[in-house]
Amino acid sequence: MSAVMTDTLAPAAHDSARLASGEDRLARRMARGAAFLGSEVAIMAGAMSWVSERHLVSAMSNAGGFGVIACGAMTPALLDTEIAATRAMTDKPFGVNLITMHPALFELIDVCARHKVGHVVLAGGLPPKGSLEAIKASGAKVICFAPTLAMAKKLIRSGVDALVIEGMEAGGHIGPVSTSVLAQEMLPTIANDVPVFVAGGIGRGEAIAGYLDMGAAGVQLGTRFVCATESIAHPNFKKAFIRASARDAVASIQIDPRLPVIPVRALKNAAGELFGAKQREVALLLDGGKVEMLEAQLQIEHYWAGALRRAVIDGDIDNGSVMAGQSVGMVTKEEPIADIIATLMAEAAAALTARAG
Repeated sequence: MSAVMTDTLAPAAHDSARLASGEDRLARRMARGAAFLGSEVAIMAGAMSWVSERHLVSAMSNAGGFGVIACGAMTPALLDTEIAATRAMTDKPFGVNLITMHPALFELIDVCARHKVGHVVLAGGLPPKGSLEAIKASGAKVICFAPTLAMAKKLIRSGVDALVIEGMEAGGHIGPVSTSVLAQEMLPTIANDVPVFVAGGIGRGEAIAGYLDMGAAGVQLGTRFVCATESIAHPNFKKAFIRASARDAVASIQIDPRLPVIPVRALKNAAGELFGAKQREVALLLDGGKVEMLEAQLQIEHYWAGALRRAVIDGDIDNGSVMAGQSVGMVTKEEPIADIIATLMAEAAAALTARAG
């Protein structure tokens, strides 16, 4: 009788042990990234303008991940208010994403320092002279985006504390190379030097497990969290995500080669055509000497900020920019951010369990 019972229970016990093994392996692989961020799991929420504000950021950190405020085009006063409001909603660590071309960058850095923000993410190009030093002087850690291996090595020499490598599958501003290629090219060379977080096109835990196995310290996801219950994105914006497939998230086209424009990935709608008209308008101003190149680029950035606001806040998903990564096809419902993280972690642990045999 007892022998029969033991035989009956053995498979379940074996499965439990295997699952624990996957969870343990996942925890070990995430340990470096989680320790760096000060979070329970090494999953960062990508900074998405108008979406990554106090509600989503605090919910992300409260759920064990790492929320990041998207400063975007905010003034120092607005950022000051947003950080204070976020801190009132969570006692867990979170970061702030700053755009390197922001005309008030150093004032924004000062705001982060006053609030003792522990992590500052610099996006949009090479950090201007003195910016890294200004951030590190406050005691904060600096995270930068590295689009190429050469840039990654240069940033590491400059003293950055961690890097994000983001592939073209991501939403918003993108580069020309896929996440899988960047990870293969860069992780073997730089993953031992600084924590590296992989981003772009990640929608399930199996992919997270794969990049951790390749040496990543963690991952960054944006699109997957847009339809979180705590996200303030307009219901129309969320419905567009839930309806969309990967093929609906397309990159914008550069109209004039004289005007360097970083492509933006968003769901197909009229905003793409409107952006073409905006590029032609700015290019004419540039040709006529009415604006300098930096001002021209800022006008493009302001266009995207306004177009994104129309979609995210006002719900105009036809004429506003519905920025989304190709993982949008894996967003199927609105759910609490804690449930999303739990699902991702369970999928990642199961994948690691399966690989262990």
